Amino acid sequence: MTERGAPRLVPHLAMARTALVTLLSHYRRHPGQLAMLLVGLWVASALWSGVQAINASARDSYARAEALLSPSLERRDGAPLSYADFTTLRRAGLAVSPLVEGTIELNDGQRLNVLGIEPLSLPAGGIGEDRSAGNDGEDGANPLGLLQPPGQTRLAPETLATLNASPGERLVGAGGERLPPLVIDAQLPPGTLMMDITRAADLLERGPRIDTLLLAAGSQTALPAAYRPTPAAQGLSPGQLTESFHLNLTAMGLLALVVGLLIVHAALGLALEQRLGLLRTLRALGVPGRTLVGLLAIELVLLGLAGTLPGILAGLWLASVLLPDVAASLEALFSASVGASLSLPWHFWAGSLAITLGGLATAGLGMLWRTARLDILALGHAQPSRADGRRRYRRQAGLAALTWLAALGLWLWPTPAGTPSLIAGFAMVALALAGSALGLSVLLGAVLEGLKRGLPGNSPRTALIRWALADLQLQLPRLQLAMMALLLALATNLGVAGMVGGFRLTFLDWLDQRLVADLYLRPPPAAYDSWRDWLETRPEIATLLERRETDTRLIRAEGERPVALQGISPDPALTASWPLLATLNADRAAAWQSLREGAALINEQLAIATGLAPGDMLTLASPTGPFTTQVAGIYPDYGNPRGEVTLTVERLSQRFAAKPGSMGLVLTPGLAAADEAALRQRLTRPLPEAGEAPAPSLIDQRSLHRQARQVFERTFAVTRALTGLTLGVAALALFTGLLAQARERRARLAPLWALGLGRTTLLGVTLAQLGGLALATALLALPLGVALNWALVAEINVAAFGWRLPLHVFPAAWVQALGLAVLVALLAAALPAWRLWRAPPRQLLEEFSAS
Repeated sequence: MTERGAPRLVPHLAMARTALVTLLSHYRRHPGQLAMLLVGLWVASALWSGVQAINASARDSYARAEALLSPSLERRDGAPLSYADFTTLRRAGLAVSPLVEGTIELNDGQRLNVLGIEPLSLPAGGIGEDRSAGNDGEDGANPLGLLQPPGQTRLAPETLATLNASPGERLVGAGGERLPPLVIDAQLPPGTLMMDITRAADLLERGPRIDTLLLAAGSQTALPAAYRPTPAAQGLSPGQLTESFHLNLTAMGLLALVVGLLIVHAALGLALEQRLGLLRTLRALGVPGRTLVGLLAIELVLLGLAGTLPGILAGLWLASVLLPDVAASLEALFSASVGASLSLPWHFWAGSLAITLGGLATAGLGMLWRTARLDILALGHAQPSRADGRRRYRRQAGLAALTWLAALGLWLWPTPAGTPSLIAGFAMVALALAGSALGLSVLLGAVLEGLKRGLPGNSPRTALIRWALADLQLQLPRLQLAMMALLLALATNLGVAGMVGGFRLTFLDWLDQRLVADLYLRPPPAAYDSWRDWLETRPEIATLLERRETDTRLIRAEGERPVALQGISPDPALTASWPLLATLNADRAAAWQSLREGAALINEQLAIATGLAPGDMLTLASPTGPFTTQVAGIYPDYGNPRGEVTLTVERLSQRFAAKPGSMGLVLTPGLAAADEAALRQRLTRPLPEAGEAPAPSLIDQRSLHRQARQVFERTFAVTRALTGLTLGVAALALFTGLLAQARERRARLAPLWALGLGRTTLLGVTLAQLGGLALATALLALPLGVALNWALVAEINVAAFGWRLPLHVFPAAWVQALGLAVLVALLAAALPAWRLWRAPPRQLLEEFSAS
């Protein structure tokens, strides 16, 4: 068998090798098409892999944070845990370990999370133990090192870099206290310090109170009746909280991937059209059809690797540039700490390569299918008939209609919880965009046909315009992919820009309404009462607005859910501007009076998640037993990922033992600048009546506004960058599409030149054609962008973050999009037009004769 098969196999391999070299030689003669293919793959893989690198690095940080979420216990009566509870449970045979956690401020103003653990009782495999294989011998490998003088402050490498510190250095707190020496622990999440529980309790001023009791995983010992496991919802991991954010990023990356693959699809289609004669010749020379399809598949793989691998490297660079903004966004929106350096698992590389090559395979299936069904005798008929074009348009119109009906069905489909589903929202948007892209060429063809038939008269100018419209109809099949990319990019740009701009207006207006005090003071907890008594006597201060915070659980028939509690001072200085979305009987004054009498306000997030409305009753767990009150109103709370209940400061202190928080100082109207400066200076020094307590932290309203605006800008920097890059890819698709058919385009213009039209006229017609086509595409993108804006603020934003934004439209952005589309088209046409201008008349006639 081997001896007989070898003579047949060698010529077959030689023939296949020769055929492959012949196929690839096409790109030597048309380097522009090769560049178009590689650039399309490069940008598609770069944007997709960049987004996935950001997501992978963030999830690595979440994994480290989730390792800290061991099973824990709490008291059934809601009372705070103490060391007495720890002793009771240990004596009952339960392997529990105490934990304290909180936030401290350093002397340079940075705030970090602090975890205090008890190493001797820490459950096996819990936090504080070395979980890596390569840490043997390091200072941070042994949890008992936390107890050995002078102790340890463990932190992640990213945190050490952020602090600009070195191992062994001792940080200094805002009150002058020195922390134990720094030791690197790569398993800790960014932004977290871990130390012995005694030292942490002193820093956090906890006294005998502890925050939770960690329980050994898989413990089978029965719990005493007074204790229960912490509800699962209360231990939401950072990955769960931020899932919606990363799904948004993934959707943007996927859109960029699709737009980039449209370039590839157009280039492959053009390459196939130009190689029909070559394929016919190869088949006539005896190359089997299967071999030809296999060789084209090999060509796809080679092109895919050549374009994808550099794209992945470019994506890593893009991710390293955008990751700091993503980290700031996640910190602002979800209080989730993410390292500012990339940390990529092995499956990132395999996944990025597989997704891009899979997209390339999808784009190349049409080429392989047409090659497999090649009719050698019909290869000379390069131009499709008008009947074929009409059939294609009818199929596209039908598919577009079905896609839009599916999107409408997803919008109307009821959800079990009555709130939008995030996956369904994204699927609805994807179907709407796909349906619009499929129907674009049908709409443009109908517009061109209507304009052509509506032209009156038969003057030379009318005839030229009618020819230009007919010529555009002829070009439309080859330009439709580029126009699809432009439509998707413009609609996405308009939708996201509308959402971001609307959020900006709403957010800044909301800040103006909420930040009514001139100064905000946070005294040390031990000196809080002394500072309050002193401030109440100061003539420079007209109103003192106290605020406290704590956490509890909302008790409902279907289960419990964690909620944040805040206490405010319902003074007219605050209530006059505080926004309320809904109140009982639409009476703001009655709602605020009900709050003073013991009712509660809830934020929009909690109202949407639970269905609570003004007039409903809610029950909260408190240290003294369940606390039931009425919902007086609902208020907007943009950017908060949690449900929140607002009570008065007095009620929060009495029923929930909330620790002291901050004070808002409304200055006396007409206060002299010198008196205000003296007050500011006095507030930055310790109060003699408070003993040795450190000075409070002070921040003014303008600083808060500036910080909030900076956080906002960084939060949406990634979104704006990705939409801008997507628009750039669409411009590239249009440019490459025009460049690819520039030679054929010149051949069709040669008869007009021969009939006496000057080159200036021909160039004007060409630019008017493309500019008009781009303008028509942009006009169709406007309603699609508004619909996308609505879907983002009314469906996806509610499903992702739990709060609804008002719909804002920006006509100036519409005008900018129209101008940008025309500019992109004219720039894309510039190089082909320049080549037409420089082409000698003889070349035009030769190209016409050859066509």
